Amino acid sequence: MKLVPVALACLLLAAMWPQDVNGKSMHVSSSNCCFSFVEKRIPLKTIRCYRKSSSTCPYDAIIFKLRGGRESCALKTVGWLQGYFKKMKPCLPKGP
Repeated sequence: MKLVPVALACLLLAAMWPQDVNGKSMHVSSSNCCFSFVEKRIPLKTIRCYRKSSSTCPYDAIIFKLRGGRESCALKTVGWLQGYFKKMKPCLPKGP
């Protein structure tokens, strides 16, 4: 009878395991928050568009949509980012 509680615990842990919803990136979670950040400058030619992280996130960051469908994050405070805003376009919001 010890097998049933162990199996239930395994199922509960599997259900709570963080998953990458869109399967394209490990940098951006499904809640539009960033928890890992690039430090090096991202080449402008690889950036399709950008958006701000959610106001409920612990870090104030920019989420870049890159060529190939990947996404990556940078903190708003990195120096190279400030000059990029004039050269990048914001991502269009997703429809319902």
